[in-house]
Amino acid sequence: MHRFVFSILILMSLGISLRAQPAPSAPPPAAQPTPTIPEEAAAPGKDVVHQLNSAFEKVFETVAPSVVIIEVTKKSDGSDTSVDDLFFQPPDDPDPRPGQRTPEPVQSEGSGFIVRQDGFIYTNFHVVEGADKVEVKLKDGREFPGKVAGTDEKTDVAVIKVDATNLPVVQLADSDSVRVGQFAFAIGAPFKLDYTFTFGVISGKGRNKLLETGGYNIADYLQTDTSINPGNSGGPLCDIDGKVVGMNTLINGLNRGLGFAIPSNLVNEIGQQLISGQKIVRPWLGIRIETLGDNPAMRDLFKGIDKGVVVRTIEADAPAYKSDLRPFDVITDVDGAPVLSDAQLQREILKKKVGQNVELGVWRKGQTMKIAVTTGELPNEIAQPAAPQATPPSEPRPEEINKFGLQVQDLTKEVATRLKLSVQQGVIVTDVADGSIAAAQDIRREDVITEVDGKAVSNVATFRTALTNADPRRGILLYLDRKGSRTFAVLKAGG
Repeated sequence: MHRFVFSILILMSLGISLRAQPAPSAPPPAAQPTPTIPEEAAAPGKDVVHQLNSAFEKVFETVAPSVVIIEVTKKSDGSDTSVDDLFFQPPDDPDPRPGQRTPEPVQSEGSGFIVRQDGFIYTNFHVVEGADKVEVKLKDGREFPGKVAGTDEKTDVAVIKVDATNLPVVQLADSDSVRVGQFAFAIGAPFKLDYTFTFGVISGKGRNKLLETGGYNIADYLQTDTSINPGNSGGPLCDIDGKVVGMNTLINGLNRGLGFAIPSNLVNEIGQQLISGQKIVRPWLGIRIETLGDNPAMRDLFKGIDKGVVVRTIEADAPAYKSDLRPFDVITDVDGAPVLSDAQLQREILKKKVGQNVELGVWRKGQTMKIAVTTGELPNEIAQPAAPQATPPSEPRPEEINKFGLQVQDLTKEVATRLKLSVQQGVIVTDVADGSIAAAQDIRREDVITEVDGKAVSNVATFRTALTNADPRRGILLYLDRKGSRTFAVLKAGG
């Protein structure tokens, strides 16, 4: 895009019209060569370039005074492998005894921007995480000790407070109105090079699932090809008017032209709550989900519906666990608002309050229904099932591993009690063959299979019968209990 814009400007500077010209009635006389381009022809093109140049300069002059460089000192654990180290290693190391030196404090740099004249600054959580000391440096050379006033790890937003007044502040734009293709500018301290200014365009919106967050995504990032590198984290992404549209936070490898920023609306929403000392509380249902159609292996099992969100797992003791919702249900709407993707469903739930009743439109094996769920508070950590234990040799002999790579045995009361299982009926998985169909579907040892294609399983015999009667080419639906969580797997021949 950049080459296209400047190619047009070059043509204009040469006095070349971009509009179609009518064909001449007679061949024009031979043009006489001129040694230079007449000034009157070049002036219009130069004016456009100068205006664009002035606009870019104005962005930096407007925003830079409100951008801060954040120097963080934290204790070293001896395993620091930050990107900064790759670029700023000393040429010679006088210590010939690696591994015997005393770990020194780790220093790193990030960026931020001032949002209140009395010293409140927005930055990334990962910039100040574990900080023992925070120093804040302004463009005019002033330096202040900083204090972390609040953090929100899930959105990667933090607030720093410095003891100062009458500080220059940024203007925040409405990030919902940002359009793909508009100019974007970043100011920060990449690789400890303070107040570096780069530009590009907004190259995408609504990007999510960029980080492993246990299946819970909050931010829909802005994507930009503006050069963003380590040290830019927490700094502003601005528009041509010098207003902040986002907070730079992620890069997809160095020099790939893929940077990501948290939208300014979300940054400010979280930041204002942190400044006021409020606890960040979010609603949740306690389900892991995926967009219908994302998994081609399951397509044949959803005849009659082509849009919605599949319930993959219901967490143990979560709000949805106490409702009639089941794994493999397809959620089609939330309080009447259609949901077509997992990200859209999460956005709808985030609009609710903790303790609010919501009505889910659900498709279940050809039937539609309404299921009520009362939202709960999203916990800081979602408990994961403990690693499975080895099966003692005194247990009953397991069924031999079948063609799907599963080995099971009857779930006895003794086994259920010893493993602290909430379910009392089914067959327990004792082994999963490496590289098998079952392994590919993430079936794990100590999972309890309670149903096969909707038929209850009470022991190995009923499990074997259900498998025999099922169609592996279409896909066999297994309901699983995993240490209290409910989930499912689809066994498909050739999967």
